[in-house]
Amino acid sequence: MPEKTDWWAKGLLFENCSCQIVCPGHFHFTQDCTHERCVGYWGIDVADGDFAGTSLAGIRAVIMFDSPRRMAEGGWMLMLYVDASASPAQVSAMEKIISGEAGGPWTILARFVAERRSTRQDKIIFTSEPKQRIATVGSLLRSLIKPLKGRDRDKPVRIENNYNQIHAPSQELGIGTTSYDDGTFRVETSDTHALQSHFSWAGSF
Repeated sequence: MPEKTDWWAKGLLFENCSCQIVCPGHFHFTQDCTHERCVGYWGIDVADGDFAGTSLAGIRAVIMFDSPRRMAEGGWMLMLYVDASASPAQVSAMEKIISGEAGGPWTILARFVAERRSTRQDKIIFTSEPKQRIATVGSLLRSLIKPLKGRDRDKPVRIENNYNQIHAPSQELGIGTTSYDDGTFRVETSDTHALQSHFSWAGSF
């Protein structure tokens, strides 16, 4: 953690994008993704955290994204959804974290973002079951993520010791199917790249 910590957050980070398993851009932004554009979302389920005195515990957020095939080229679009139950202070905190304004791991990703659409609040539901994870954002997004099957069906298939700015080094692989349409941006995936990890972020500003 930074010597001076103004905020920290811990919880679950999961994603689904249009790439085949596993998304090349997940390992390094200089690798070409499967299709001409990589589209998808990150789901953020904060278990605990604090942002300069504002509790982050219990916040649910979804970030829709659109990037070129080679993510290192920049030109990303991001749009943040925060659950309708979040307070104005909590929404502001999430905006500052995801934009990189507050320091921390998202600062690295912020340099690739060309378009940051206005934050929206809507009802976000994350449902976790033994064999699947469901995420919904109002009537706009529905996503189903299932664990990738391994030799031992009782254990998840993992990526270990991977360097990724926002994920933990140990990640569980899955396959995801997502439908999202806000009238200007659509995401439709079927049994494509998905994974999750337990993140630990911190920053100072």
